[in-house]
Amino acid sequence: MGEILLTRPFPRVNGHLLCGEFPLQDLAAEFGTPLYVYDLKWIRSRVALFRDAFSEVDPVIAYSVKANGNLSLLRELSDLGCGADITSGGELFRARSAGIEGMKIVFAGVGKSEDEIEFALDEGIYAFNVESHSELQRINRVAERKGVTARFGVRVNPGVIASTPHEYTATGHSDTKFGVPWEEAQELYRWALEQESLDPVGIDVHIGSQIAEIEPYIAALTRVLKVASDLSGEGVPLEYVDIGGGFGIDDGQVAALDIDALAREIVPRVMDSGLQLILEPGRALVADAGALLTKVEYVKTNAQKVFVIMDSGMSELIRPSHYGGYHEIEPAGPIAGRIDAVVDIVGPVCETGDFFAIGRSMPMPEEGELLAVRTVGAYGFTMASNYNGRRRPAEVLVDGTEVRLVRSRETYLDLTRGEL
Repeated sequence: MGEILLTRPFPRVNGHLLCGEFPLQDLAAEFGTPLYVYDLKWIRSRVALFRDAFSEVDPVIAYSVKANGNLSLLRELSDLGCGADITSGGELFRARSAGIEGMKIVFAGVGKSEDEIEFALDEGIYAFNVESHSELQRINRVAERKGVTARFGVRVNPGVIASTPHEYTATGHSDTKFGVPWEEAQELYRWALEQESLDPVGIDVHIGSQIAEIEPYIAALTRVLKVASDLSGEGVPLEYVDIGGGFGIDDGQVAALDIDALAREIVPRVMDSGLQLILEPGRALVADAGALLTKVEYVKTNAQKVFVIMDSGMSELIRPSHYGGYHEIEPAGPIAGRIDAVVDIVGPVCETGDFFAIGRSMPMPEEGELLAVRTVGAYGFTMASNYNGRRRPAEVLVDGTEVRLVRSRETYLDLTRGEL
């Protein structure tokens, strides 16, 4: 069993899928379904993978909070020395509540409000990753009013198109809302040098999500390091280069990005630049450490289709409906000798787009059976909603022989809390 655990979470042992030492069926029986389950040992191994691969430059691992912001998970990552990549005041609040130091936090996002900027300055974050001239002007005004200096880097849009599973997850080209065209970035730094309340300390790039190839990262880094070199010649004292995240995982359909091979290309270039490296893995740390446990409510057939109707749907996991996210789905219990069938795995929400898989071949599910949806540790619960009056599920964290509830299942009262 140990060898299987090292290569993939949720191994099948004696016919049953496990998380740590616990059969998933036992966890579902104790905590109910739908249920998000996370394997903490797997997350630790992923953090160690990045640290070891990039050890020569001692990177700052700024975990992307938007991937999964559960407070217990954030605290565990903080204990492992991780910082945070945030995109809102709410994520800043989560990161600080979990004990992540302000000086390990970088603030991304195209729409930072004045309140969020002020909050970030009060918390002493490491830097803002700026995405427009207007944003930099706003940061300057807020910092000037507060009598402090705001540290920042410009998120450069390098004009690099990376192959990603969906058009929504490619962010490094000119048709997206993200970043500043690399040809224009230097003007922002020059303007900032004239402002007493701004301190240009870094440069940032992020080209997309679920990227399995090394070449786009090399192209993007080469471009931003050229900008950094030019800025150094103009007296701009940069400290860091942030290469973002989007490091692809093995989701059962696309092979994982080779992190060691990536590091062999990135590390020498960063060492030559003399800059501190920041990495922003989110999905790469937590996605395959998560499974959604869901019960088959009904099996419904017609002349063309077999519909497997679950007790969870797009309100619990919107990735398949939103941008075609692929997730392996399998029975949590024994499958030996079972006959495969082609089925649609759908949810209870009143939308045709409420599905986990269409035309999926798998052992024919039975009513009342428990299924496990894999690679949901990122962009699973964090994107869940109360649509159709549905209560968001519970979350549990498993650490070998220990299991703890890290979020209670919502009640009906929670659905109307705050309404007048």
